[in-house]
Amino acid sequence: MTRIVGHDAAEAQLRAAMESGALHHAWLLAGPEGVGKASFARRAATLMLAQAAGEARASGDDSAQRNLPTARLMAAGSHPDFRELRRLPKDPDKSEELARSISVAQVRELIGRMTTKPTLSARRVVLVDSVDELEGAGAPNALLKSLEEPPAGTIFLLVSHSPGRLLPTIRSRCRLLRFGLLSTRDTETVISQVLPDADAEERAALVRASEGAPGRGLHYAGLDVAAIDRALSRIAEEGDPTNGDRLTLGRALSGKSAQARYEIFLDRAPTLIATIARGREGEALRHALDAYAAARDLASAALRLTLDPAATVFEMSGIVARLALDGEPG
Repeated sequence: MTRIVGHDAAEAQLRAAMESGALHHAWLLAGPEGVGKASFARRAATLMLAQAAGEARASGDDSAQRNLPTARLMAAGSHPDFRELRRLPKDPDKSEELARSISVAQVRELIGRMTTKPTLSARRVVLVDSVDELEGAGAPNALLKSLEEPPAGTIFLLVSHSPGRLLPTIRSRCRLLRFGLLSTRDTETVISQVLPDADAEERAALVRASEGAPGRGLHYAGLDVAAIDRALSRIAEEGDPTNGDRLTLGRALSGKSAQARYEIFLDRAPTLIATIARGREGEALRHALDAYAAARDLASAALRLTLDPAATVFEMSGIVARLALDGEPG
């Protein structure tokens, strides 16, 4: 049960509620995607279940709590009083691709399981990761019934990246825990914890790509985002007058095997332009903002319209090249 880096305020609120003996039955964990909300929720579930089993106080030491029976069951994915709702694979026998949403059937099955009493204590914890992905109107309404009339001893932890889009009736039943973007230092800590063997350059590139959400950066792990950043920076600084860098990058990022790195490129190019724009003013700033708008439009269209990767990389790199010569158009 390692402490979740960067969210001490949220943990303090939760521990205070646990210690008070007045633990609300539903919690909405709201904030940007990739900052650790689901990891926090699993840790919270472990603490709640351990407390209910009489194993530890909410303020107990983490190193000691890792050896508690509840923590071991949670780590093994076999605690009988913990349930998690999340998107399932479309076809587990053929692919790991996930369904687009958490189905009504999943929610109804969960509600059916909660008709029995918890097994190891008087408490059960249900995690929904994420509540934004509940299917249509049916799944949120099915969950709402349980939030309005919660089964005895059941605590709901609802992870949301876009709480403003949830049913107001769901929000009103929950106590809110807010999560923000992490500092650069905390992001570095998370990346280093998860990827202790990565070299310094790769870790630094993943920290930059995270933009305060380590889960976002970790999505790029092993795909050499540092090399993409180097290539884009060189084009932004030198302008690539011979088109050689653009052609090389286009060849490297086209083809099926390069799809993941191509998608990283589409994400990193507008981000680089935005970073450069923040250091400019006047006419140079206007040129950078124009380049940013063009890059965002192209990145958005590239995957939606399945544009040719090599041609798209060449065009995007040309937009980046406009940043050379202090923002003068290329």
